[in-house]
Amino acid sequence: MAKITKDMGIIDAVQQYPEIVEVFQDYGLGCIGCMAAHYETIEQGAGAHGLDVDALMADINKKIGE
Repeated sequence: MAKITKDMGIIDAVQQYPEIVEVFQDYGLGCIGCMAAHYETIEQGAGAHGLDVDALMADINKKIGE
């Protein structure tokens, strides 16, 4: 099973798995339109927004496992 890790770049992860955009949106992250997404990891982006990185990662990986 494919797995996305929190140290992956946001844009890299979304390019590999476009369906995860929905998960980012569910968490209130407009990452894809944000310039920071081009150089931030998923962990950095979630941390900047005060989100639970582990919960976000679980939902992302659940989405790509569907």
